[in-house]
Amino acid sequence: MLGGTEFVGRAVTDAALDKGWEVTVLHRGRHAPPPGVTALTGDRTAGAPGLAALAESGREWDLAVDTWSGAPAAVRDSVRLLSGRAGQFSYVSSRSVYAYPAAAGLGEDGPLVAGASPDDGDVPYDRAKRGGELAALEAFGDRTLLARSGLIIGPGESIGRLPWWLNRIARGGPVIAPGVPGTELQYIDARDLAGWLLDAAARGLHGAYNTVSRPGHATMGELLAACVAATGSDAELRWTDADILRAAGAEPWSDLPVWLPPGELHDTLHRGGHTKAHAAGLRCRPVGETVADTWNWLRALGGTAPRRPDRPAVGLAPELEAKLLAL
Repeated sequence: MLGGTEFVGRAVTDAALDKGWEVTVLHRGRHAPPPGVTALTGDRTAGAPGLAALAESGREWDLAVDTWSGAPAAVRDSVRLLSGRAGQFSYVSSRSVYAYPAAAGLGEDGPLVAGASPDDGDVPYDRAKRGGELAALEAFGDRTLLARSGLIIGPGESIGRLPWWLNRIARGGPVIAPGVPGTELQYIDARDLAGWLLDAAARGLHGAYNTVSRPGHATMGELLAACVAATGSDAELRWTDADILRAAGAEPWSDLPVWLPPGELHDTLHRGGHTKAHAAGLRCRPVGETVADTWNWLRALGGTAPRRPDRPAVGLAPELEAKLLAL
């Protein structure tokens, strides 16, 4: 496991350990590795020196898994080293690799963005992920599984979307709820992604799969109602028209995490094709379970979720929420 100590990588590591697999993680040492793994330390952004512990380990593996989302040089350097020492390679990619706008129901054969070159340095997320895919395919060919995920939530989330909603609703009182309750969502719990990824690799699956729930697996109303139930809050959800939110300067997705109003962006992020992965065994747990487990994890941390330093904070500013509530 390249990484393996945070969010999706940690979910994959935990799932592999639960299966009784022997797991090696290569990580930067910023977080403690899970108990029971063989831990190697190295920073892949440093090139060959950062992979020294991996190169010198002398180990071979049935499967290598990577979640890297930065400049694709880290993927290229890793797969070049691993191509002769790992049987298969699974890369957690993103549906962002599809050219925008992605039509509702778009499958894995949809048009893609141009992948960044490994030598390009910092690049936009979509091109970085496609560059990672291309690097993996160049080294592993048909031994490569590409899991193109969309919105990922669940315990361990280090982006802050569901944790923000949980903390805000836990405070109670009137809460701005965006749009209409029936707005369909498409996402995946990191644990469902991890379990499927390992099972698919064990079965020898390869190629690209959109690893997301069906559109409408939950609605915005169901998600927020689950937050109220999990926290035991007295929060009063005040559903507010998208035009009113826009006029006040409240941004979908960033100020109001997870939510997008109807339109191209909603179709791209919440209505993607899902049938190939589901036919290959992907199953998504109920939204109430994801929310409750995330709340329990968050409470165990004292309410403050870890946040990736390369991602901006999300959530509606209290002043803007007060302005909207006063309308």
